[in-house]
Amino acid sequence: MIKRMKEKTSELKKQVFALYLAYKKKETPLIAKVFTAIVVAYALSPIDLIPDFIPVLGYLDDFILIPMGVAIALKLIPAEIMEECRKEADRKLKNDIPEAKVAGVIIVMLWILILGFIGYRILTIIKAV
Repeated sequence: MIKRMKEKTSELKKQVFALYLAYKKKETPLIAKVFTAIVVAYALSPIDLIPDFIPVLGYLDDFILIPMGVAIALKLIPAEIMEECRKEADRKLKNDIPEAKVAGVIIVMLWILILGFIGYRILTIIKAV
């Protein structure tokens, strides 16, 4: 069972990376790019919609929301573009993927900026009271 879960996780990782590559292609339709950007950002984000420490519900996003988002994004992107991106993802995943590391750093930085802005707004509201 654990082996099968590792295989599914590896396949999902490859799909998310292929979606990222499809997002970068100019042939990808705009609506697909927008949805794909949301799915990839959420999949790579260290912050979950439902925190993992909440029993059962905490893993809901990992086991349902991300695969569902990937499935919808795959339907929005033309098959020939996805096939090309899957092959490229396979090739790049066998090597080191600096693009994924850069994307992860960017997403973490965005979360830090968002949380910092929220903290700043809360402090200004508290000072005003």
